[in-house]
Amino acid sequence: MSNAPANVAIISAYFNPSVIDDMLVTTRKTLEQEKATLVVEVKVPGSFEIPLVAEKLLARKDIDALVVLGYIEKGETLHGEIMGHIVYRSLIDAELRHQKPIGLGIIGPGATLEQALARKESCARNAARAALRMIEVMKSGI
Repeated sequence: MSNAPANVAIISAYFNPSVIDDMLVTTRKTLEQEKATLVVEVKVPGSFEIPLVAEKLLARKDIDALVVLGYIEKGETLHGEIMGHIVYRSLIDAELRHQKPIGLGIIGPGATLEQALARKESCARNAARAALRMIEVMKSGI
């Protein structure tokens, strides 16, 4: 990382705490290990609510990147899949609009609880590291 510590915000969905609570712990630990500063942590009801908060946080001058955490489970209909595509697209659009990275730690859509439980720590760790690496890329003068 560069000399200045990265200022990061976390947005997490509080739906599915058996997955998300451990993801939060892993993300916090990863940011601490990487010497990043956790500026703010915001919990929202579910993954669908993440993009609105992401827009607000990305507009802040004291935020260099976001890590977003959620789990869109496999359901009996295509609701989760459609929602997932909308959420992902909204986050990419926000990232491009604000020119700040988002580490995507949303498991699914279409993941079973067993799959989510197996992936929760690695997904959270990878999302935090991706956001931090992208801060470096953005500051490299590309």
